Amino acid sequence: MQKIIDTHIHAWNFDKAAYPWLDGNNSILNRTYHIEELETARTAAGVTEGVLVQAANNIEDTNWMFEIASTNEWIKGVVGWLPLTDVEATEKMLKTQLLQHHYFKGVRHLIHDEADPKWLLQPEVIESLSMLAIANIPFDVVAVLPAHIETAIAVAEKIPDLKMVFDHLSQPPIRNKEQFGEWGALMRTAATHKNFYAKISGLGTASGDTENWTEDDIKPYVKFVLEHFGTDRCFCGGDWPVSLLAGSYTKAWDIYKAVINGLVNEETGNNIFYNNAQQFYDL
Repeated sequence: MQKIIDTHIHAWNFDKAAYPWLDGNNSILNRTYHIEELETARTAAGVTEGVLVQAANNIEDTNWMFEIASTNEWIKGVVGWLPLTDVEATEKMLKTQLLQHHYFKGVRHLIHDEADPKWLLQPEVIESLSMLAIANIPFDVVAVLPAHIETAIAVAEKIPDLKMVFDHLSQPPIRNKEQFGEWGALMRTAATHKNFYAKISGLGTASGDTENWTEDDIKPYVKFVLEHFGTDRCFCGGDWPVSLLAGSYTKAWDIYKAVINGLVNEETGNNIFYNNAQQFYDL
């Protein structure tokens, strides 16, 4: 059986942390999601291991994910949060708390919720990200605008040793069926930096047709990143529970598996579904 690491799972708890982006949200996402709710679908999808990813710019969310990981054996890592604009606090948290933590495998900030798409280029943030590079801790980039991709490329030029991954393929233009426009040009440039990776995730919600998205809708974009980033710099994520806006967890994984296994051989597929993620996050 093909082993799969789901590199993008959320579990939020309103009793444990604040999630400002859900304030006033009228969708199914506006409630606590416990990791136990995923168990049946995870088994059905064939997901064998997982990585929890931050859903709030606060340490309470990160601590809650650590707690979940400690009681769920299949969770192998946590992509947490750091106060990147506060260099001193970031350094202290890394040294006294996070770097010693068994599950700490990466950092993310909800940059797409910041008013300035160049948020990452603040001197303090660059200094904090440089600490991550030295510690070999990767950074997840939530790029939803072309300016976010441009900014990430500028970060890569300033900190060439920082490993970064584009979550959800940086929102490819699936809904417009554009192949591949400004997104493609920027992602092609990003791919020339050896420390950029691409996370095949969130494509159902990006499709613009959340009820009826299919393999054919996403295949051109998956093929594009596999060609440009290389099959050794791509891996996958289910994006639960956000993915539920575009159908079931198993539907998302069935589509990802069908597309990828249709594009590459079995050995390469094993790298994309398992080995690349294991290497990137040092699981």
